[in-house]
Amino acid sequence: MTTYMHIKPYSNQHNYGLGCFSFLALLLLLNFSALRAQEVIPTYSDYLTSNLFLIHPSMAGASNYDQIRLTARRQWFDVEDAPNLQTLAYNSRIGEKIGVGGIVFRDENGNFSKMGFYGSIAYHLMFSRSTADLNQLSFGISAGVIQHRLDTSGFSRFDPLLGASDTDLFANMDLGISYFVRDLYFHFAAKNIISVNRELFYSDAVPSNMRKYLFSAGYVFTLNPNDPWSFEPSLLFQAREATNEMALDANMKAYYEIESGRLWGGLSYRNSFESTEYTAQGEEIKRQQLRYITPFVGVNYNKFIFGYTFSYQLNSLVLSNGGFHQITLGYNFGESRKRYDCKCPAIN
Repeated sequence: MTTYMHIKPYSNQHNYGLGCFSFLALLLLLNFSALRAQEVIPTYSDYLTSNLFLIHPSMAGASNYDQIRLTARRQWFDVEDAPNLQTLAYNSRIGEKIGVGGIVFRDENGNFSKMGFYGSIAYHLMFSRSTADLNQLSFGISAGVIQHRLDTSGFSRFDPLLGASDTDLFANMDLGISYFVRDLYFHFAAKNIISVNRELFYSDAVPSNMRKYLFSAGYVFTLNPNDPWSFEPSLLFQAREATNEMALDANMKAYYEIESGRLWGGLSYRNSFESTEYTAQGEEIKRQQLRYITPFVGVNYNKFIFGYTFSYQLNSLVLSNGGFHQITLGYNFGESRKRYDCKCPAIN
């Protein structure tokens, strides 16, 4: 999973040496393979807050309404210049079968930052015979331009390992497929499919291959036909090609229908399949995997959406116990298309 390098400006030579030591110690303590697996837009748990298009290009225009979603994420409130991410995503249907969308994002981490734009187009094949029979296969492609930036202007002396402030610009593409059949769904996405040699981060530790594969599946069900409650268990599997890193999300989401919309909430558990070796205060070598749990809640009120997620790391060795906070704001607009007779919140 993504592990961030956190670099701060140094005010004097003593702090400079201490900062370098802390930085090197952090690299040893955390999962170094994750540092090599840089990705463009990190895959967090915001896809569970009615924001599937953010990770699946095939979901552009897949719903029966147009969508706009704004997210803001901040890690470790008790750490200065901690990682933070903002995204603005929009998707819409044009005609019967074409979907379009766009994503603007900014991701900051200490002296590193990246920002970019993705444009998406999707094609939706409808096999449904009526609104009682949802059967939709979708294909999507996204193309984006990304800028990385390293800001060393606040450093009191030049670091040859980091160099001067610099930027690089590159492009990449994502591909995706989604399939909905009544209350069951599947998604597959291949992210960052173009291998890129980025000048700013060029080294043996940062591969040009950033390809990552996502596969998710879920099912929505009710206990009784007229029950306002519905439940959605789902899984998300991630795999990075260059580093063989893998992780699995196990999710449970519940919905409660109200007159003007629906309330929802749930729990997500993420576990990586790799472990990191570390020692503490001369103790024996220990190993730990990246694990965290994310409760989330939200509401759909008329055409507005609000969601909140909080992720807490379960590892014994962490940079901070502050957790990760994320807010999602959304609005559904445009002419609503036909609603299907199913518990399929990603479509209806």
